[in-house]
Amino acid sequence: MQIKKRVLCAERLRRVPAQFSWVDQRLVRQRYLHQCDHAALALYLVLVTVADAEGLSYYSDESLERMLRLDHATLSQARTQLGQRGLVAYQSPLYQVLALEEPSAVSLPAQRAGQTRSVKEVLQHLLQTGGQP
Repeated sequence: MQIKKRVLCAERLRRVPAQFSWVDQRLVRQRYLHQCDHAALALYLVLVTVADAEGLSYYSDESLERMLRLDHATLSQARTQLGQRGLVAYQSPLYQVLALEEPSAVSLPAQRAGQTRSVKEVLQHLLQTGGQP
């Protein structure tokens, strides 16, 4: 059976990031990786590796389970987790690795809201938290 590939989420078509690699460094800086368990990270690595230029691939559950040494429930959980984090779109049997969303406006910590802050303080906060509120 020939599978016809189609983009699942055109507005989130991935592009090569400014740094050198398909793997966007914002995965670490914006803490996407911290929100995923090991099975989800392993699945994401495989999908990023095998995807075409549009982020598309269509490995079967059986192939992924064998490759990653996961049972069906764990693979399903990993796929759901990646979808909830906005990293992957899935419509059986097609996966699309999504471009990372642009970060939302940085909010200041509650104890400082409404107070004047120097540029130095704001930059230090951003560096210390990786841009997280």
